[in-house]
Amino acid sequence: MKRAKIFTSIRLKFILFFVLLILLAMQIIGVYFVRELENELTRNFKDSILNRVKLITYNLEQEFLEDRSTEGSTSLEDDIEKLLIDNKSSDIEEMRVYDKNLRVIAISDLGSRNKVGQRTTDIVVTRTFVTEEMIEKMSIDDATNERKWQLYVPFKVNDQVEGIIYIEGNIERVFKQVQVINQVFINGSLIALVFTAIVAVIVAQTITRPITDMKRQAQAMARGNYSRKVKVYGYDEIGQLAITFNNLSKKLQDEQAKTDSEKRKLSSILRYMTDGVISTDRKGRIILINEAAETMLNVTRETVVSKNIIDVLGIGDEYTFKELTEEQNSIILDYSTDLLPLIVRANFSLIQKETGIMNGLIVVLHDITEQEKIEQERREFVANVSHELRTPLTTMRSYLESLSDGAWRDKEIAPHFLKVTQNETERMIRLVNDLLVLSRMDSHDYQLRKEIINMEKFLDHVIDRFEMTKEKGVTFIRKYPKEQVYAEIDQDKITQVLDNTISNALKYSPEGGTVTIRLSVQNEELEVAISDQGVGIPKSSIHRIFDRFYRVDRARSRQVGGTGLGLAIAKEMVQAHGGKIWATSTDGKGTTVHFTLPYDRDQGDDF
Repeated sequence: MKRAKIFTSIRLKFILFFVLLILLAMQIIGVYFVRELENELTRNFKDSILNRVKLITYNLEQEFLEDRSTEGSTSLEDDIEKLLIDNKSSDIEEMRVYDKNLRVIAISDLGSRNKVGQRTTDIVVTRTFVTEEMIEKMSIDDATNERKWQLYVPFKVNDQVEGIIYIEGNIERVFKQVQVINQVFINGSLIALVFTAIVAVIVAQTITRPITDMKRQAQAMARGNYSRKVKVYGYDEIGQLAITFNNLSKKLQDEQAKTDSEKRKLSSILRYMTDGVISTDRKGRIILINEAAETMLNVTRETVVSKNIIDVLGIGDEYTFKELTEEQNSIILDYSTDLLPLIVRANFSLIQKETGIMNGLIVVLHDITEQEKIEQERREFVANVSHELRTPLTTMRSYLESLSDGAWRDKEIAPHFLKVTQNETERMIRLVNDLLVLSRMDSHDYQLRKEIINMEKFLDHVIDRFEMTKEKGVTFIRKYPKEQVYAEIDQDKITQVLDNTISNALKYSPEGGTVTIRLSVQNEELEVAISDQGVGIPKSSIHRIFDRFYRVDRARSRQVGGTGLGLAIAKEMVQAHGGKIWATSTDGKGTTVHFTLPYDRDQGDDF
């Protein structure tokens, strides 16, 4: 359980200490004083009655000894009653006299004369006769709920107990006096406590004011403000502490300025570094991470600080932190996703104290995605080119060896072998030419020869060439806008784009199918779409058909011919014009290749 907030203030502790100290002292004094006062008043009350009892006892003895045989003498009962009435006081409420027969022979209360002559049932009276000793006791009146002091005193005549005098004293008056005195003492205590609290506040204020100032200064220092000074109220121990606190604040301000300067330099370096940097403590917990590392790891500083570097890098199954501190070589980490490839090289460096003890670890992350991508593309390119060249060369070698072995003499086989060799030669020439085109596009070693042309006539010219071949009996459908469309393009480059895309559409179209060419204008772009009715392309492959040498179905592609570079060349040429190219496909229903070119509606005004 947390301590109550009220007890966190030194000032309140001082005040409570003084008040409770005075309260405790007054309570001790009060309890002792009231108890002694009560004892003294009670003793005085009893002594007063006992002194009166001695006189009454003596008078009773004289009454019993008096001779009442003469005529005209008063009765013993009347004389005793008069004696009791004469000795009645404010402290004594009632007095009775019992004879040896336990009968009431006199009573001081005139209203209770009916009890005179009656035998008492009070067992204490009997006990007093038996013991012949005085008995006293305290009782509570059932009617008034007041305390009574009862006294049973035997008196003797001629050395024999002749009777008992019963006295009932009103001792409640004593307790009421004590209660009044106690109330006066309580009121005095409250007044004293109020004055004590005021004095305690003044004393606590004097003591805690410098401490409060130092607390505020410490809070300001925690927020980075070192310019505030603590006021010095004197040169006692607290004053010396305030002076020392101000000196400490000045030194901290100087050191903080130096630290902030170095920190800004380091922060600036880390912020503008393209490499990710992570720093850990000696237990592998992250204490620093720059923005580049946050981006690479797709995390935020708040979520990874204090976490173990092993968990953040995701290499807990392969390495322990100790093994990382001993790792001399780089580690390649693959964080690629379906949407974004990311490959990182991690280098590790120890942070050591002057004594040589390891104090932490620095991890530098370098994004090598592009390098890996280029290297992968290079390997794939070399492999694809090697494969594409090896196939026709192997075929040509086989046929040429057959011809050299004598097949050239066979008039039916020789022409066929020569035709195959010629086709494979032309295929290699096309491949080399396509590679040269891509090489020039990659190196930008070309210049577009643009001119404004009528796009409908341009498309008709290209399509007419394909229609003349009547390949597979395919029918071409042309869909153009109503108005004339003019565009500034390089005819040779766009012709090659159309040749490559339409050739692909024809290759994968069924016998008697249709190929649809659409021309449309949208905002500041014109779009050309070539659609076939072929088998379509799976969704998993649609985004790769513009990659070099990529074929969805390599076996079938090789049967229909081609180098695997047609759409890659088309992509480069469209992008060189500032356009975009993409494909949409429905598996089993056909594919549509779209490409856009910049369009200015005012280009055709001169025609």
